[in-house]
Amino acid sequence: MKKIIAAMLLAGFMLTDITPCAYAINAGKNTQPKKVSITKSHKMRKNSDQFKYDYINYAWWDNFNDDILKGYINQAVTNNYSLKMATITVDEYYQLIKIQFGNELPTIGAAFSPALVKMPGMTNTTGSYALPGIVNYEADIFLKNHDKTKMTKKDYEKSLQDERTAYISIASAVGTTYLNIVKLDKIIALQEQIVSDRKLIFDLMSARNKVGLTSTADTVRADKSHVEGQTSLTDLKKQREILLHQLCVLIGESPEKASTLQRTSYDKLNFTGVIPKEISSEIIAQRPDYITAEKMIEKAGIDVRVARKEFLPTINLSGVAFFLNNEIGSLFTTKSMLAALAAGATLPIFTGGKRIANLHLKKDEYERVLNNYYQTNLTAIQEVNDALTTITHDDQKLQDTKLQSQLEKRDFGLSTAKYNQGVISKLDLTQLRENVLNTDKLVADQKINCLVDYIGLYKAVGTKL
Repeated sequence: MKKIIAAMLLAGFMLTDITPCAYAINAGKNTQPKKVSITKSHKMRKNSDQFKYDYINYAWWDNFNDDILKGYINQAVTNNYSLKMATITVDEYYQLIKIQFGNELPTIGAAFSPALVKMPGMTNTTGSYALPGIVNYEADIFLKNHDKTKMTKKDYEKSLQDERTAYISIASAVGTTYLNIVKLDKIIALQEQIVSDRKLIFDLMSARNKVGLTSTADTVRADKSHVEGQTSLTDLKKQREILLHQLCVLIGESPEKASTLQRTSYDKLNFTGVIPKEISSEIIAQRPDYITAEKMIEKAGIDVRVARKEFLPTINLSGVAFFLNNEIGSLFTTKSMLAALAAGATLPIFTGGKRIANLHLKKDEYERVLNNYYQTNLTAIQEVNDALTTITHDDQKLQDTKLQSQLEKRDFGLSTAKYNQGVISKLDLTQLRENVLNTDKLVADQKINCLVDYIGLYKAVGTKL
């Protein structure tokens, strides 16, 4: 026995990697972060919410220079129920790791059983006390259970990326919804001016119609235009109210509080961030769906390995210690003890082809996951390129519309001069002003679209801007 123990110690010493000194010497040059165990990192999550703000790159939202928007982002991170469920899901997968890891360890059970026995033909009774203890252990010499633990760890790592995806999606939804509300505030204000002008045009035409200067048909068309403008205004207000309800839900508030939600004015919106013209493939590889696809490949590979090990025998070790005595004070004595140790190996001989089919199934799953990884890669590249293309063309469209707006305002200025000179009537001037208001609506719409495009790129690159 001493020789066996000595040989084991010697083998363990030879397999020990003695590198702390070399690592310490190069520590100044090696800037790679230390890898933190899953247990430690999960405990850190319990003590701080910083990981949530890291998910969404909270500092990026400073580019909008809007404290109200950042406040809503913060509320969503704290109160959104979908995000809370995503975080709970991560904890569920962590507990599954611990459950599976328990399968790598022996199970120990004990019981205590007092009894009172009266034998046939006897007048007295005899008391006895039993204390059985059982130990079972599946000897994981083929590391099958260890591989299953690795599989659950991959599921946990996937759940982290799913959680990250949820936080990015909610932050993006809050920003997009908020900006569209600000846009509708501006467009509604412009539409109200249009409705007011159309009402004025109708009133002027009605007065002219009474003296025979305007036909009844033109007056009816003016009234029709006024009603259409009012209908459009009502529709815009409906859209804004719906978006306010959505924003309430995103930040974890009741939709009943929609009317109390604050926002900045359209004219104060000022994005100062720098939007890159191209995106590195390294950034694309940091997207949560990309990392998830990688983790699923790793898990599928382990799954195939476990399926192969199902063809190997299962080795179980069992130990029993049984104490039995009529007197509890003498229970823990060698005379009262019965102990046994047993080992057994089980190998299924015929299972109807289930193990072979399971191995083929796991290989097919691996191929499917691998193809999903390739597809995810292509989709990621497409989404980033689409976002960059959308930004480029929408920005050009905005610049063209701004130029159009400037020309409309210049034209209206010339018409105003004519009105002041008595060349055109107030009716003509009021009709021309609608062109200015409509181009202002287009500018507002396209400016917000560009800001939403920036959020789309932020989402496409996994916040790595």
